[in-house]
Amino acid sequence: MNKRYDLIVFDWDGTVMDSTAIIAGSIQAACRDMRLTVPSDEAARYVIGMGLVDALRHAVPDATESMYEPLAARYRHHFLSQDAAIPLFDGARETIIELHESGYWLAVATGKNRNGLNRVLASSEMGKYFHTTRTADQTFSKPHPAMLLEIMDELDLAADRVLMVGDTTHDLQMALNAGVDAVGVTHGAHPADQLSELNPLALVSDFHELRKWFKTYA
Repeated sequence: MNKRYDLIVFDWDGTVMDSTAIIAGSIQAACRDMRLTVPSDEAARYVIGMGLVDALRHAVPDATESMYEPLAARYRHHFLSQDAAIPLFDGARETIIELHESGYWLAVATGKNRNGLNRVLASSEMGKYFHTTRTADQTFSKPHPAMLLEIMDELDLAADRVLMVGDTTHDLQMALNAGVDAVGVTHGAHPADQLSELNPLALVSDFHELRKWFKTYA
């Protein structure tokens, strides 16, 4: 059977890696360190997927502009003390390996910075399965379409041959902005009702369901 897509692009945090709670908690802890208003769990989770400083501007709007870089440093302190132990979602490794072995091109488009993504791809031993990656410090933050447009340009692919998989409205909006199909996963940062408003091709609850969807529709 001919494949519907040549390239599948994954978000990382909250999609491939089960890091949502640690990211949100690190944002909140950084705010406490700097005696700023601590965002709610919902507000801290909402900004996951954006570049870090953009995320902090949204989650902590009462900080002055000069405070965001120190706040980002405190966030990194809290997150990096835990990130080595963050697991991949159940079924993520097997699904990605299967897609790779089936001949799909794979990519990552993430709100992480380059050093952070390189570190986690190395520690998880997943880097060898991805043909290219984009991070928020390389280009525009989600939901701007630049990450996907740059990946498509690098691999010389048209938008109709690309599928985005993500757990946030930022991922799905980026896909819409780039003219790319998308599937939402509901085990991450944003709830299913918010994801469904952006009309993804499907919503799946976990990688086992996603794997079945790929076999039928991708």
